[in-house]
Amino acid sequence: MSSQTTNTGHRAGFVNIIGNPNVGKSTLMNALVGEKLSIVTAKAQTTRHRIMGIVNTDDYQIVYSDTPGMLKPNYRLQEDMMKFVDAAIGDADIILYVTDVVEKSDKNLEYIQKLQKLQCPVVVAINKIDISDQAKVMELIGYWKQTLPEAIIIPVSAKEHFNLESVLDAIVSKLPLSPPWFDKDQFTDRNLRFFASEIIREKILENYSQEIPYSCEVGIEAFKEGKERYEISAVIYVMRDTQKGIIIGKGGSALKKTGTEARLEMEDFFQKKVYLQLFVKVDPDWRENRKELRKFGYEE
Repeated sequence: MSSQTTNTGHRAGFVNIIGNPNVGKSTLMNALVGEKLSIVTAKAQTTRHRIMGIVNTDDYQIVYSDTPGMLKPNYRLQEDMMKFVDAAIGDADIILYVTDVVEKSDKNLEYIQKLQKLQCPVVVAINKIDISDQAKVMELIGYWKQTLPEAIIIPVSAKEHFNLESVLDAIVSKLPLSPPWFDKDQFTDRNLRFFASEIIREKILENYSQEIPYSCEVGIEAFKEGKERYEISAVIYVMRDTQKGIIIGKGGSALKKTGTEARLEMEDFFQKKVYLQLFVKVDPDWRENRKELRKFGYEE
């Protein structure tokens, strides 16, 4: 964290992004930050951690924080995911609440009720307007103005990068006067090991269906940076032997495809060659076991 001081007038703050699953929170944060920090897939519960993306100019520093989609937990992993959301609501300078033109506006109403009681500014981004019409968008703007009268309501398309300037302007206008919280050359709070595990998990979400992605977690066993390349060894944890067989595939074909796709994306992200080894291990209790969840970065 930076201890540097800046000229009077510098603004800095934590903009925490919350919303229901699949409304486009991660797509929006990546677009606002200009880097792919959060993995994005069409499946719900893609984001499991709280991930920061930092935007710097001479005049301000915005610390965006992506969070898991709000849900009613069914097991301990999901309970820990919701702790990230609750913490984000509690420590925000600005809340960026993401909804879309598809979901029921009153879904997970208890979180909207929390927003109604907040003292900090709230910006509501109505996402995916590229798949809607003007009448529906105007109806939603009216609903959110009535539900959160103090909030700034902005229709956007994160995927098409439409109207994101309005979101940025609204956020900058509400940032508190403050020196930067992080060094000006820092763009995230996460290390390369974390991004390696998330890239592998993204490929699992893309390549496997049904319960498989939700039964998997990725652990980085070794991460070595050599002169020519990164050497990474990772374990995909599953809950049952049948899932292990599906992850590996016939003759190892499925695991090879996932590994190749992950390696190529890592090389693009790290801007360096990657040698990736993937293994699969059965751990029936990882979603409920505190020790295991702590190892994966969920339990404090």
